[in-house]
Amino acid sequence: MYFFYNILTTLAIIISPIIIIYRILKGKEDLKRVGEKFSIYSQKKNNKKVWIHAASVGELMSIIPIIRKLEKNSKIKNILLSTSTTSSAKIFNKLKLKKTSHVYFPLDNNYIVKRFINYWQPKLAIFIDSEIWPNMFKNLYLKDIPIIIMNARITERSFNKWQIFPKFAKKVFGGISLALPQNLETLKYLKLLKVKNIKIAGNLKYYGQKNNQDHVTKLLENKFRDFKVWCAASTHYNEEILIGKLHKKLKKKEKRLITIIIPRHISRTNEIKEALNKLNLSCISHSSNQKIQKNTDIYLVDSYGESSKFYNLTNVSFVGGSIIKHGGQNPLEPARLGNYIISGANVKNFKEIYAFLNNLKMSTFSSDILKMENLILKKLKNKTPNKNIKKIIKIGNDVLEKNLFYINKYLI
Repeated sequence: MYFFYNILTTLAIIISPIIIIYRILKGKEDLKRVGEKFSIYSQKKNNKKVWIHAASVGELMSIIPIIRKLEKNSKIKNILLSTSTTSSAKIFNKLKLKKTSHVYFPLDNNYIVKRFINYWQPKLAIFIDSEIWPNMFKNLYLKDIPIIIMNARITERSFNKWQIFPKFAKKVFGGISLALPQNLETLKYLKLLKVKNIKIAGNLKYYGQKNNQDHVTKLLENKFRDFKVWCAASTHYNEEILIGKLHKKLKKKEKRLITIIIPRHISRTNEIKEALNKLNLSCISHSSNQKIQKNTDIYLVDSYGESSKFYNLTNVSFVGGSIIKHGGQNPLEPARLGNYIISGANVKNFKEIYAFLNNLKMSTFSSDILKMENLILKKLKNKTPNKNIKKIIKIGNDVLEKNLFYINKYLI
């Protein structure tokens, strides 16, 4: 099966210039660093003790606490962080990490991944979430480089795809040194895929950085001081229209209301603005630095890595990907910051987390989000913090320590 997989990856390389040019035009590739996709580097060669791969923004945000802890480890001189998206690279540049350098993840072609491994020579490879790359895994295994899948997530859909080629799946997953599943569903599938070493450490997204009141946060608080605010986060196509309609219903009862929309993909910003304008809603974007007017309806966040600053402004948030058939998005960040979570009914990818929040009386869902207006207004008026937030924080601290414990075993 590796033979056919390599034929596919070779074909992908042949057509990759067309795809890359398209992505550059869309702002999804960094022209100056395209070579990194082919393991061609301008950075100085440096052996890396630890290599961590976090595909995009969500995975990167979950692993930042781990990286900060590893940077304090005297055994570790250098850390390599790879991501796949320009948005995650921009966030990395804001982190000001001392021991960590960033590269883009290479194409999973046998020749290209060999170049990557030989160039950086990692002693340990850590992959976050659902990042499973057959050629990379095979070559790391052949070099006796331990592979850890941290915060591992395998859905029923992805498991069924691997089951189409069971022998291939056995070889790919058989090379994993340690898997740390984020939920019970993934634990079940990892066992069925014959991963030999599985430990329970919990979901890294339960952990969050301390809520520091920095300069930007205080500016935002002043900006929204005279308004009632609630958030609609991680929204997908068409969900913003429903949120816009819900905002109009809410504003009949709460005149000084601002709805903050944080879309899952900020590349859709102009599309979202156009859709909201058709609903006769006044919309301004975060990057415009415009002053909020009395008639402003929607504040559209068009930058990555700043969600927590907006969750701090409210105590209720809708979490998207849940009205459409996407399976939901992770609600832990706003919940951890004291937000009551509202969602649609389609949350199958995060059902354990939603069940946990529901038991703590910190969330609810509805198949008709437009019927949630009274609940939202009630939550906006109630400023009493939910005591159960402490439970989330405690779980998060425990999860972080467990993950670090298992990593440190491979650093000896």
